[in-house]
This record gives sequence, C-alpha cells and structure tokens, in this order.
Amino acid sequence: MGLVLLLAVVARRRWPGQKELSRKLVHIGTGPVLPLAWWLQIPAALAVPIATAITVVALINHRWRWLPAVEDVDRNSYGTVAYGLAITTLLLLFWPHQPQAACAGVLVMAAGDGLAGLIGRATHTPHWQIWGQTKSVAGTLTMAAVSLTVLAMLAWVAPESPGLAGLLAISLLATGLEQLSPWGIDNLTVPLTVGLSWPWFST
Repeated sequence: MGLVLLLAVVARRRWPGQKELSRKLVHIGTGPVLPLAWWLQIPAALAVPIATAITVVALINHRWRWLPAVEDVDRNSYGTVAYGLAITTLLLLFWPHQPQAACAGVLVMAAGDGLAGLIGRATHTPHWQIWGQTKSVAGTLTMAAVSLTVLAMLAWVAPESPGLAGLLAISLLATGLEQLSPWGIDNLTVPLTVGLSWPWFST
C-alpha cells in the first residue's frame, strides 16, 4: 500500500492536471492486496483491524485532504471511504473461510471499475448520464469485459467457484451496479454484491 500511495503521489506531481489518474492508481493498486493476504494466509485477527484502520484514515483524509492524490477529484465522492468499508465488510463476512469471495469483490472493483474509469475518460464513445454521473459505451464494455476476465482467472485457482453462467451473471450484476455511482456508492455496492454472489453461484 505504501508503494501504491507513492506511485499516486508521483503521478499527481508528474501530471497535475490528471486528478483522476492518481486516484485510480490507488483504486487499482489496492486490488492485489487481498489475493496477497490470501496467499500469505494472513489471519482475520490481523486483516480486519488493518482494513478498519485504513478506512478510518480514508475518512479523515476525505475531510482534511492530507493526501490530495487520493481524494482531489472534480466531483463530490465518498468512493475511497466506501471502498475501504467494502473491503472491511468482505473480510468480516468471508475471511478466512471463503477468501475467494472477498477477493472476487475487491478485484472486480479494483480492475473493472478502475480501468473503466480511465478508458471511459480517454476515449470518445457515446455516453449518457445517470444521477449526474457520466457513463460511456467504452467504460461500460471495459467494466463488463475486465470483470468477467478477473472472475474467470479467480475461478481457475479457487477451490469452489461459479460456472460460466454464474460468472457471466456476476459480471452483469457488477456492470449494472457500476452504472449507479453517485457519491461513489458503487465502491460499496459492487464489491459487496460480487462477494455475496460468489458463494451463491458456486458449484
């Protein structure tokens, strides 16, 4: 996480006009933390307090902007706080007995939503607004494709995982929820829905 924050600060200084870039680096870079914790067999007694502490720090930073690279975007968003809350909740629900479910929720949000935001802003495709948030064909397709890819890769290594129909259903759910993102609430709804859907669709 220290390395991720450092990259975000460097990106902010290198491209000061691209405020979304540094935030997305933190967003995407957080994703591999849970698979790494799974591989290292980090116990819940350690993982949950750390996730809780990071969420509290994110809430404080949202209020006082100590790290502008994380929060300084051109809209009112509680996404970083919601993201931390989602990770903490997934750990409470699934760690360590079903780590693949927690990883599914975090990885879809990190990779799918993170890349969708970057690609959607960088390309010129038809777009629309939902609750004041701009969405695009490029961003939506990226969210769907990356979510399905990430889930398929996780299913390949997980002991219990959904079949192809389940993976498609979860990807579509995540993509649909990502459309509803005022104040960054998709950072909470997408990971939790994906995490809860994983065992439900598992065979």
